[in-house]
Formats: sequence, structure tokens, C-alpha cells
Amino acid sequence: MNFQNLTVVEKAQNYLDNAFRAGQQAVMRMKSKKSLFRTKSPFEKTKAIEIERMQVVKNSIYNSFSTILKSFPTISNLPTFYYELTKITLDYYILKKSLGTLNWGREKADELARIYTPKIKGSRDFKQLEKARREFFGRLSSIVYQMDKALNYLEQARKTMKEFPTVKTETKTIALVGFPNVGKTTLLFKMTGSQPEISDYAFTTKRINISYYKHNNERIQVMDTPGTLNRFAKMNMIEKQAYLAMKYCADIFVYVFDLSEPYPFKEQEKLFKSLTAFKKPIIVYFSKQDILPPELMEKQMKKYKGISDFVLLKEKLAVLMSSVRPKISDNATENSN
Repeated sequence: MNFQNLTVVEKAQNYLDNAFRAGQQAVMRMKSKKSLFRTKSPFEKTKAIEIERMQVVKNSIYNSFSTILKSFPTISNLPTFYYELTKITLDYYILKKSLGTLNWGREKADELARIYTPKIKGSRDFKQLEKARREFFGRLSSIVYQMDKALNYLEQARKTMKEFPTVKTETKTIALVGFPNVGKTTLLFKMTGSQPEISDYAFTTKRINISYYKHNNERIQVMDTPGTLNRFAKMNMIEKQAYLAMKYCADIFVYVFDLSEPYPFKEQEKLFKSLTAFKKPIIVYFSKQDILPPELMEKQMKKYKGISDFVLLKEKLAVLMSSVRPKISDNATENSN
């Protein structure tokens, strides 16, 4: 899912300015078409112009809010991964309330136009017409101003959601897991040919790097999850994203051990054991085997039934992937039933 196309949400005043500008332009267009009013009195001409102005202003407000609502997903229908990610990064209640406020605002604008169109049509003189016109624009402005807080929050939400990783939740997925700087990103490159940034310092992966490769004409998704220091109770936002991706998206884990110990091996073992809680297949892969004593590699590989040969890793993954069932549509509503 991609959140890059969420519509930018502006201030209430901007929507009113745009709407009133569009209304004034509509008035100018009508006035330039003199043939439309040859058989009408000045009063009837004014009524026609004001009705057109009102409709254009209402449409501008209605369409602007509709565009925003259409671009934002229905939260409860999101895949579970994105639903949970939304809940931990945003105030779920305020987000839903803000979207509801936007829907309320556009419906009120439509309602006002339905109320004031007959009032303007039924005006008996310029004074009555002007009163109806002022009431419409005054009430519409008041409604839009009431929405400013909701509009501000939706823009904050848009900026946050724009940073969500683009995960294909229905695609078979391998998650590369392990401490920072143990070789996960290098392994991702070997598996998929992608070339993410690789640097020799901890926390190189500041996001979920995702790439793909094909096996038997099937597209496989590979996620390089940000290294975590096993602080599940004190996760930062990137670590929480990785945790949710592992829980809801991954079918198979490839856990990367680094015996050169950029981090103590006991800590790496502790993180490995925590993966068993997900109850998913785990392949243990030992990186940097070319710089380590063979006897050290042999001992740990035997203990964890691990591998250090990349070709063998791909063969194991192929066998496991063939047993993974195709994913059905997954959303938060279904998950809660």
C-alpha cells in the first residue's frame, strides 16, 4: 500500500478563499454572456448570478473535502499491518473524528445550498436577496472555520502516513532479522540485486528496506528490518514498524548471526529466541564467514542448524516458500471478527 498520494490538507481559510475566488470568477463569466439576460430584468439577472455564485462556492468546498476523504483510506478496512501502524503513530480516535468532521462539513455545505437556493429564487426585492446571500456565505464560513482543527490534524496525519513503508501485505514475504550492522542489508542485495545504503556503523537501516525477487514466476518480497537492541518494551517508532511487519507480514524469518560480535553473541541469541514467539519458520544464517575461524563457525552452525552458504540459503527458502499458502485479503475488520 502506498500513502504517497494522500491529498495535502490546507487551512480552513484557504478553502474559503479558493471557493470565494471561484464564485467571483463564475460571476464574471456570467456577466460577460450578455445574451443570457436579454429577456430578464436586472433583478432576475442578479438572482441568476447569485444562485450561480452560491453553487460554485458550495461545489468548491464540497469537492475539496471529497477529494481529501477519497484520498484517505477507510481506517477499519486497512490491512492489519497498516491498521496497527496507524494506531501506534496517530491518535486513532482523533483521526476518525477528523475524517468524520470533513464529511459533516461537506454535507452541511450541500444542505445550505439546498436551503438558500429557493430563498434567493423567491426573493421579492434586492434587500431580501442580499439578506439570503449574506446568510448563506456567513453560515458556510462558520462551518468551515469550525473544521480548522480537524483539517490541521489531517495534515499532520498525512505527513505521518506518507512515511509509512510501502509493504505489499498480500505478497509472500521474507523478513531479514538481526542486530544492526550484522550483514542484513548486504544479504538483501545478494537476494534481490537491490542496492540500499550500506555503511559501517550501527543503525545503518533507518527504515524497512524492501525489495523483490522472482521464484517460479512468483514475486517474493524481502524486508530488511531495522536492527533492534531487543528493547521491545521501549521500541522507537522504526522498531515498532519492524515489529508489526514481522508479526503481520512476514511468512519466513532469516535470522542473521554475526560471530565477529559487533554485539555480544549472548544478546544476539536472546533476540533470536524472542522470534519464536511469532511461531513462524526461521532459517539461521551466519554472515562474515570468510573472516572467522572455521571451528567457531562449525560449533555455532551445528548448535542452531544454521548455514553460511548463500546458495544453500536460497534453496532452503525456495522449499519453505513453496509451502506458504497464498495470502487472502487481510484487513482490520476481518482480523477482529
